[in-house]
Amino acid sequence: MGLWAANPWRFSFDRETGDLYIADVGQEEWEEVDFQPANSLGGENYGWRLKEGSYDFNLSGALVNINALTPPVAEYSRPTGASVTGGYVYRRPGASRLYGIYFFGDFITRKIFGLRFDQSWKLAELGGGVVVSTFGEDEAGSVYAADYSGKSIFSKTTERLPPLVSVRRPEILPVK
Repeated sequence: MGLWAANPWRFSFDRETGDLYIADVGQEEWEEVDFQPANSLGGENYGWRLKEGSYDFNLSGALVNINALTPPVAEYSRPTGASVTGGYVYRRPGASRLYGIYFFGDFITRKIFGLRFDQSWKLAELGGGVVVSTFGEDEAGSVYAADYSGKSIFSKTTERLPPLVSVRRPEILPVK
């Protein structure tokens, strides 16, 4: 039996709350986003090797109580995506509908997602067409996505949102 490593691909702290968001690439079927609140004492076990997302993966030889594991706050399976890329929480003042949304993407399916806590965690697919290799944020709290294939940087600049957020065609900023 081989060893399975957890595979976080980008993590970030919310600049306003200090909360930690961790995007974890799945092993076979599930991509996940883990969350650690700023007031945590640390030591959360997100289920490496035992779980993939909230689903049992490899329970053989488990030395911990699997009911004590910290489940992901969001997850998705194939064919929705196959390689999650972590992002940032949008914190630009004046962007009321975007404010507080954690933006992240999927490298393989070129989808962009938004996640927000509003009495419960809510996840929405926001758009796509971008091979997101990484995200960034500026001093004002705006979020940017780097397109690996097109060598462009995308920015969410409008506030048109269906259930959570919709990115029809983001503004394209050429890389210099």
